[in-house]
Amino acid sequence: MNKLLLIFYCLFICTSLFLLTSCEPETEKEEGSAQRSPNFVIIFADDMGYGDLSSYGHPSIKTPHLDRMVSEGQKWTNFYSAANVCTPSRAALLTGRYPIRNGMCSDKRRVLFPDSDGGLPATENTIAKLLKEQGYATAAIGKWHLGHLPQYLPTSHGFDYYFGIPYSNDMDRVNDIDRQEAFWNAKIDYFNVPLMRNEEIIERPADQRTITNRYTQEAISFMNDHAEEPFFVYLAHNLPHVPLFVSEDFTGVSDRGLYGDVIEEIDWGVGQILDYLRESGLDENTLVVFTSDNGPWVIFDDHGGSSGLFHGAKGTSYEGGVREPGVFWWPGTISPGLVTDMGATLDLLPTLVNLSGGTLPDDREYDGYDLSQSLIYGDKSPREELIYYHSTRIFGARKGNYKVHFFENNPDGYPERMRELEKEKLYQVQHDPSERFDLAEDYPEIISEIKEMVEAHKGTVEKVPSNLEKRIGE
Repeated sequence: MNKLLLIFYCLFICTSLFLLTSCEPETEKEEGSAQRSPNFVIIFADDMGYGDLSSYGHPSIKTPHLDRMVSEGQKWTNFYSAANVCTPSRAALLTGRYPIRNGMCSDKRRVLFPDSDGGLPATENTIAKLLKEQGYATAAIGKWHLGHLPQYLPTSHGFDYYFGIPYSNDMDRVNDIDRQEAFWNAKIDYFNVPLMRNEEIIERPADQRTITNRYTQEAISFMNDHAEEPFFVYLAHNLPHVPLFVSEDFTGVSDRGLYGDVIEEIDWGVGQILDYLRESGLDENTLVVFTSDNGPWVIFDDHGGSSGLFHGAKGTSYEGGVREPGVFWWPGTISPGLVTDMGATLDLLPTLVNLSGGTLPDDREYDGYDLSQSLIYGDKSPREELIYYHSTRIFGARKGNYKVHFFENNPDGYPERMRELEKEKLYQVQHDPSERFDLAEDYPEIISEIKEMVEAHKGTVEKVPSNLEKRIGE
């Protein structure tokens, strides 16, 4: 009897194992077919300072949606833009290369203007161009500032769709409007900036009072239209660059005044995007990054933002001019936490390309690092150095925790007063993020080491003509 029971038991086990094994291939196939490349959203503010979010220390501006993004994602406190003004900083983000490599910087005209005859070269690889090779739908929404002529627009650089203002929102100012009136009492008809859809101007002047809302809705609409395929959305707000504009719903809501109203509306827009991703079920397959192009434009008094505890502002390569909030959000993939390692907008291209399953073409020098292991597994960031360019000149350089200054500048950025130092200055920017205590006398060997690093970097840079200097008709 016991032998009979044993035989039945063995038959039962074998039958069960057979059934389970026979089902496994179909299950694996179903799971595999449901997987796809992650989506990417980069939200890029304009002239927002490190200290302008409540989660980064502002006592008056309320940013609950970005604060939630911080609490659910990673907050990087040593995250940098690669330039201290608009055009080169955007070129660096999209190409993963210092602008000195592609002519997107100049000592004569530091950014592109409506009369500029240049832009980002067609030979450059952008994030969008490389992701399209992986089957991504791509959209640029908002400020472009890498060339407004057709051959330089987003649709010529790998983006399927463009909706936005092609340069800064303070350009095309009406000549007979006094500067003080134009910037401190801004009206939409003071700035004849065009709003474009792809290569067509659809509104001029753009109604900047509604621009943050419209950019947000365009981003959500594009994501919804491409929810069944991997997508990349580059949402570059024109604000809080002056002149400041805000919608009726956000007028007077902030304790920080008009500037705070603008930041809080951008925060609302971030919340709208994150809510869409949650409600559509796309959140666990979407990496969202929030940062800014450079520090605040402090010469506009309370219409400019805050660098927090950092020295300097927009137009300088002190920490306040280039260190920015860096927030990464990807529920279920990125473990929430505070990251004090170095990162930069330069790193976004190699990181996103790797996460998409692609590889970088090896026909050029890149200055970015792949941060994916740091984001997903908490590994130490591979970035250990940064070159602080001021146009074509190297203002300073950081290696590890130490930063050398080769020049000095007006800390407000304007007027520009770049002066080469007779003797380099050295700061330990983890201990002294405000760059107050010069340690050059104590650590000359560190200065020598950083100078060697800078010379090695210079050896990789081939001189190219500037794409910012030529004007239309010249």
